[in-house]
Amino acid sequence: QVQLVESGGGLVQPGGSLRLSCVGSGNIFSIGFMGWFRQAPGKQRELVATISTGGYTTYADSVKGRFAISRDNAKNTAYLQMNSLKPEDTAVYYCNAAVSQSGSGYRSHWGQGTQVTVSS
Repeated sequence: QVQLVESGGGLVQPGGSLRLSCVGSGNIFSIGFMGWFRQAPGKQRELVATISTGGYTTYADSVKGRFAISRDNAKNTAYLQMNSLKPEDTAVYYCNAAVSQSGSGYRSHWGQGTQVTVSS
């Protein structure tokens, strides 16, 4: 069994910063792709940022220059540093990871989400 647990969300004023963490635990052989997604009320879930095992990153245009994704492979952990936050960044943020439990293949797993609210 695999669990992804996000933390670090909360209420922050516009222009502020937050750092989200996603920790993988359980029967994990290796983790490939890791990514952060978000879903605002009434909207579809959207991709925010991704990072490969080797550290290659991609970002949604709306967060480029403000957010930074990173990972610590030894700790099965991904991070999302969010700076210059805007009210439109308000959403539930979800971690997603491709996890191999046996070394033979990868399966997508989701965390439970963490709420980020940007408001004055």
